[in-house]
Amino acid sequence: MWGLRSAVVAALSITVCNPMPTMAAEPVGEALLIKTEVRGDRGPLAVKDKVHADERIKTSQSGLGQFIFRDGTKLAVGWGSSVTIDKFVYDDNSSIKRLSIKAAKGTFRWISGNSKSSAYEILTPAGTIGVRGTAFDVSIRPDGTTAVVLLSGRVSFCGAGGCKQLTRRCDCVVAKPGGAVSDPRKVSRDILRTLGSQRSLPFLSGTQQLSGGLGNVGVGGCGLASVEIQKDRPPQRAAPPERAAPPAPPDRPAPTDRPAPPDQPAPQAAPQAARTPQAAPTPQAAPPEKPQKPHKDNSRHHRGHWDTDHGRHDTDRHDRGRHTGGDK
Repeated sequence: MWGLRSAVVAALSITVCNPMPTMAAEPVGEALLIKTEVRGDRGPLAVKDKVHADERIKTSQSGLGQFIFRDGTKLAVGWGSSVTIDKFVYDDNSSIKRLSIKAAKGTFRWISGNSKSSAYEILTPAGTIGVRGTAFDVSIRPDGTTAVVLLSGRVSFCGAGGCKQLTRRCDCVVAKPGGAVSDPRKVSRDILRTLGSQRSLPFLSGTQQLSGGLGNVGVGGCGLASVEIQKDRPPQRAAPPERAAPPAPPDRPAPTDRPAPPDQPAPQAAPQAARTPQAAPTPQAAPPEKPQKPHKDNSRHHRGHWDTDHGRHDTDRHDRGRHTGGDK
């Protein structure tokens, strides 16, 4: 009997001294983009690092983190921010039954995933944001003043002074902890002055660039893209006035133009030697013309012979008469 009681006591002692190990928090999403410094409960986060339920995410004054949850919901956490994944209930149909985010301070952008709109809830110091298939930006000042700007879908914001509905793109409401919620109106630079910082909506003003779907949903910036950001720095001392340049020395008088020397007469050309007259060329006698060849005329040819023969006969006859007369 005593042996059995001793064994039971020993077993209980072991159980008390060595409690069952607690299950690690379930991963609910992962980091898509990390710039400068973003920290979780386990230390600095890097791209593809897992984030877990009940984990708080903090960014440095220049930090930026983009995260995606298991149902496709996207969350961007801007500089100087703190947000906690408060509740996460996931079912077997690749959707979320409950996702609650506690945004304490800083700037955020939210794009709903594939779950029902009623599953999402964002808690701020000034009130609760109810999501209706939505994309929107949130800015929370250190004193808890909260601004919400609608980018698509619909949003309800409920604070101590009641609830307001945002239904048009670029509609904005501002609320203070324990105070009323402003009527929705289009966001403008006046909202930045109300929030007390030009850095309050960096995703709309373009001072922090988002990638992928988180960046595309805010194209146009609701008119804030051209806002010049004045960094929170102490005023700089004015630069000392520039010293006046010493006066330039007076211009030296130009030298007096000297008269040009008179033009010298051009040198005369040397006389040319007289040329010896050349003898006129001796005219050469033209060569005698060659006699033309007689035409071949048979009649003239015979006539010539006839005349020659008759002439010869007449001469002979005359000679004979002279001789005859002499003899007489």
